Amino acid sequence: MVMTPADCPFCEIVQREDPDAREVYRDEHVVAFFPTDPAVLGHTMVVPRKHVADIWELDEMTAERLARATVRLARAIREAVHPEGLNVIQSNGEAATQTVFHLHVHLVPRWDGDGMGPIWPEETNYSEGQKDHALRAVREACRSLSSDV
Repeated sequence: MVMTPADCPFCEIVQREDPDAREVYRDEHVVAFFPTDPAVLGHTMVVPRKHVADIWELDEMTAERLARATVRLARAIREAVHPEGLNVIQSNGEAATQTVFHLHVHLVPRWDGDGMGPIWPEETNYSEGQKDHALRAVREACRSLSSDV
């Protein structure tokens, strides 16, 4: 799905045009805020101020700035709400449950018995041949990538 800054709800937050946004952090490169319907209390989303649809459109400089802010905010969440754990979730594409096509990172504090539940399947049934095929394909793709992502 194509989303432009004009119709992007996260760009609206970045531009301070959403009066209901619960912003927790802002600098010249990123904005962090609570989602409207948090998974748990303290759930925070970190977005680049620049409109980037997904990880495949992300340049290295924006990635670096987003990563630094994500670590900083993870520490703030740990200090503020004292979770037992933390999920860092970043989804790309509808198949991966991305619903707003402005790259974002979810920081989800976790406690034993919280409402989130597990995020991984209990088991998978891939054959060794399937795993080896995927390994070879990804290794080959890595070799062909240029260093300037």
